[in-house]
Amino acid sequence: MSDPQSVADPDAFDGALESVCFTGLAPGPKLLVLGAVHGNETCGPQAIRRAIADCRAGRLRIGRGAVTFVPVANPKAYRQGTREGDRNLNRDLHDKPVPLDYEDRVGNRLCALLRDHDALLDIHSFRSQGEPFVFFGPEDNAGDLEPFRQAAAEGAFAACLGAPTLIHGWLDNYARLISARERLGLPELSPSEGHGTTEYMRFCGGYGVTLECGNHEDPAAIEVGHGAILNALAHLGISGSAPPSRQARQVIRIVDLVICEQDGDRLEGSWKTGDAVAAGQPIARRASGDAVTAPSPGFIIFPSSSAKRGDGICYFGVASDRTL
Repeated sequence: MSDPQSVADPDAFDGALESVCFTGLAPGPKLLVLGAVHGNETCGPQAIRRAIADCRAGRLRIGRGAVTFVPVANPKAYRQGTREGDRNLNRDLHDKPVPLDYEDRVGNRLCALLRDHDALLDIHSFRSQGEPFVFFGPEDNAGDLEPFRQAAAEGAFAACLGAPTLIHGWLDNYARLISARERLGLPELSPSEGHGTTEYMRFCGGYGVTLECGNHEDPAAIEVGHGAILNALAHLGISGSAPPSRQARQVIRIVDLVICEQDGDRLEGSWKTGDAVAAGQPIARRASGDAVTAPSPGFIIFPSSSAKRGDGICYFGVASDRTL
């Protein structure tokens, strides 16, 4: 008989997801909290483990409903210290009867968890500098791209988490990225590539947001994540804490992107997500030297100094008229 500790395939040790559930004694909503969907984003696991310790020590009381914590949603990528295991887990997330890679297998388990909950808090961080922000979803609609019926509840949830900026418009803009790549003759992407944890949660009838806590290496990102967990539990009435007030100060809608068309296209300036720009201000520069300017007053979203052909150099947003 082989020694189970001598298995040659390291993926054999990455097959189980740890989940910790605390269930209140009164009925209420069920919250799912995820960390390390991207393995190099470690503030989520640390914030979640701190919240688990709070529950076990009685510092955080779960009185109604339930909360399920998954500190590490992508064990392989987390073990490697990389963003991905075989591919990006937060893309093309849906049930895969015939899983083709590690993230497909993990995704099948995550999809089952998502279906069993009412709300999702997915905790992330980012490479660049900048303030924390929350990605949330569309307004109520019956369209084909992302039909939704819980915009008011999701918006209120996003606004309570403690981040100063809220951003929406992800899937609409992903469709623009697909069109831009087609124009460049690059391999075709499917709209489902833009579907991650929150999109699947909305598909299941719930709602969910992505919290970007700050820079990967910033210790303050752990505090942002932990505070958001406490706020989420209080807002939903799962814990006995007083509900938090709305804390976001600006809401941004993504309306466009600047795509890298060829080597040498680059970001112009040292932008951070949420930075304001004036109409006509250069935000990127083509390899030819031509400037790409802001079409109107707005904001820079997800600037990248390492974009390759077909990637977004940055996304462009404007002040949203959404009321939360």
